[in-house]
Amino acid sequence: MAGTLQSKIGRLTKAGQRGFTLIELMIVVAIIGVLVAIALPAYRDYVIRGSVTDAVTGLTNVRADMERYYQDYRTYQAVGTTASPPCLTSQTVGKFTISCQSSNLTATTYIISAVGSGNVNGFTYQVNQSDTKATTIASPAPAAWQVSCPLTSNGTKWITKKGDSCT
Repeated sequence: MAGTLQSKIGRLTKAGQRGFTLIELMIVVAIIGVLVAIALPAYRDYVIRGSVTDAVTGLTNVRADMERYYQDYRTYQAVGTTASPPCLTSQTVGKFTISCQSSNLTATTYIISAVGSGNVNGFTYQVNQSDTKATTIASPAPAAWQVSCPLTSNGTKWITKKGDSCT
């Protein structure tokens, strides 16, 4: 009788033992690792592209404000104490600070800059009175994004996604 009881317990224990083998767990971990290796960089680029649109929008808006200011006063510089150019007041749009330096501001010219912070640290976008655009993306930005497109007469677009060219 003792032998029958032990055989019944043995059968129940073996039938009740369920779970994953080590190989099955290793396969699942490997699959998750591959998915993370692909998804993480794509997600980071997605987040950066979303932040870059703030710079483009902010620069476009401040440039329009500067052109309105010029239409009113026929200069981009301050008019005595009565009027100050809109770009001299820093604006924060998303993760970008948009402003212009008074040293880059003359009666007929200006350069507005958008300087990034946070996940877009190292990103700088510029535009001037002729709608010439410049992009400088330097370290600590991701290496795949790093580029330098200076403010020249052929700067017709900003770099808004990884792998874009200056022209």
